[in-house]
Amino acid sequence: MQPSAAPDPVDLAHTHARPLHWLATATATAAVVALAGALAPRTAEAGPATATAAPAPQAPRPAAAPDPETAAYPLRCGGAEHRVVQRVSGDLDGDKNPETVAVVHCEAGSGTPPAGLYVLTLGRGGTPPARVVATLVDPREQRSVTGLAIRDGAVRATLLGYSSVDVPSCCPDEKEQVGWEWTGGAFVRTAGAEARGA
Repeated sequence: MQPSAAPDPVDLAHTHARPLHWLATATATAAVVALAGALAPRTAEAGPATATAAPAPQAPRPAAAPDPETAAYPLRCGGAEHRVVQRVSGDLDGDKNPETVAVVHCEAGSGTPPAGLYVLTLGRGGTPPARVVATLVDPREQRSVTGLAIRDGAVRATLLGYSSVDVPSCCPDEKEQVGWEWTGGAFVRTAGAEARGA
């Protein structure tokens, strides 16, 4: 067997690692990595890592409730102005966008003018002005509307009226609790108990 031609390990100075040697190696490696990151093309920044970090698209916000002051009402006020006296908003048809329900009557110098109760939505494409899509109480019914609310997706109100034409317009003597629910593509009125002498 012939002796090996390799030098004696004792003679190789670089095979004896010292702490200073490892520190220098780590510093050089870190410098190379940092330089490579700084010189990387910007297109690499828009790679898959950035795409996965992008926020998920948010659901569209519901539209604002229709403003009842912008609607044209089917009222005949004989030249007088009309007035919106009550309003409530809520989602009545389950489309996640609010409707507005408004009590409107003609201006009158005295007495209790009959009111109309109207459901409003926004115009085509969800833009103002508001438009009347349903009349829940027609002013020709000679009723006043109080206690207007939306609960559980239904309109609730108290109607005040008159038992006869002899009752003064200032003092309605009938009271009825009523409601309307969106059913089968229309607002359906639910019966309410009528109490005289209110």
